[in-house]
Amino acid sequence: MAKRTASAKKQARAGVRRAVRNRAVRSEVKTKVVKARRTLTGGPVAESERYAIALDAIRALDRAASKGVLHRNNAGRRKARLAKQLSKAALAPAAPSGAVATKGKKAPAAAAAARTAPKAAAKSTAKSPEKGAAKSSIKSSAKSSDKSSEKAAAASSSSKKK
Repeated sequence: MAKRTASAKKQARAGVRRAVRNRAVRSEVKTKVVKARRTLTGGPVAESERYAIALDAIRALDRAASKGVLHRNNAGRRKARLAKQLSKAALAPAAPSGAVATKGKKAPAAAAAARTAPKAAAKSTAKSPEKGAAKSSIKSSAKSSDKSSEKAAAASSSSKKK
């Protein structure tokens, strides 16, 4: 068994204090993450408030990682999961107020059609050739403006030499 010198006793006391503080920080982080998940999965919460609660949980994770209470990879993994849920909640369309849940086979078919419609729209906009055309026109206009500014600079320098 290890000797219980004065310094060892002091370290043991300090370890107990750190354990209490770390437990409080971990508990706070868990509480904030659970609240954020609940607001993201559902519930009558405003979009801005939902974002603020998730951001608060991410800040708590960052603080815990910087203090060494949580490992930085653990905090990063939890933040990534929260961010993924946040983006998923942001992309999910709100249910129309006039929609009424019905029994039968028609309701799931309508829900499936609603799920595939945004994907089809996203695919058609993602492959639009206008985006590439806009980039090329920007590049060509930037090149022409660079050439004209170089010509103007050369003309002014040649007039100064005379």
